[in-house]
This record gives sequence, C-alpha cells and structure tokens, in this order.
Amino acid sequence: MLILLIAGLLGGLASGFFKLGWEILLPPRTPERNETNPPQHLLQQIGFSERFTHRYFLFSGQRVQYISLLMHFGFSIFFSFVYIIASAQFSFVSLGQGSLYGVFIWAIFHLIILPTMHTVPPIKNQPLAEHFSELLGHAIWGFMIQVCYVYVLVLFS
Repeated sequence: MLILLIAGLLGGLASGFFKLGWEILLPPRTPERNETNPPQHLLQQIGFSERFTHRYFLFSGQRVQYISLLMHFGFSIFFSFVYIIASAQFSFVSLGQGSLYGVFIWAIFHLIILPTMHTVPPIKNQPLAEHFSELLGHAIWGFMIQVCYVYVLVLFS
C-alpha cells in the first residue's frame, strides 16, 4: 500500500510538472481563451467567484495563478492514483506504458465532459492546435505516471 501511495503522489506531481512544461512549449489555448482557463471557468461554474479563481502571487514580477495550479496538480495526482491502482489490478490499463491511459483521460475530459458542461467550446470550435497539444500532452502525461510507478516499484523491490 505504501508503494502505491508513493508512486501515485510522485506520478501525479512529476506528470503535472511535465504537463505544465508541455503547455509552455505547445500552448493549447490562445491568450484570449486562457484569460480564464478551463480550471478557473469550471470553478466559476460551480459557484466560486472570479476574484477567487484568479488569485495569484507574484514571482519574478509575473503573476502565478495558484488556484489554477492547485486544480492542475489535484487532477494530476488524483488520476495518477486511479492509474496506479487500476493498472495494478488490470494489466490492460497500462497498455502503451500509460500513454493510452493519458489519451483516454484526454478524450473523456476534453472531448466529452468539459464541452458538455460548456467549460470549453464544442469540439468543432476548438482549434486543431488545442487538440494536438492536449492529446500529445496527455499521452506523455500518462507515460510519466507509468515511469514513476516503475521507478518506485524498482526502488522498493
């Protein structure tokens, strides 16, 4: 159980940091659409104020919106635990070394849940660049979770 806990936490943090870097390299949204990003919009949809969702601290003269980061890492850590627990019980979950899991999570959230909730535009109204960035970013995000899982298994064996 300790191994799953450590692997889930490490996988979530490492993959979350990776995904942030990926989105700097290939930004999924235009600056205008990112003024209120999907995590912020989702929180506003369930009743949080814009003032709350756009809270920030300054670092090196730049705004760091920490509510978005808490949502980002919370999502990543939660779904890292889901992956590790599921793949420990069902080997097919780890097909593609976690990358297919990442694609599955992308499809469920970015193609079904978020458009249905009107958190993001309908699929046809999202730019191809957004789909490309999110699809590849999630595939490698899932792979990073698997890498961390294997690392922890080897470390504790």
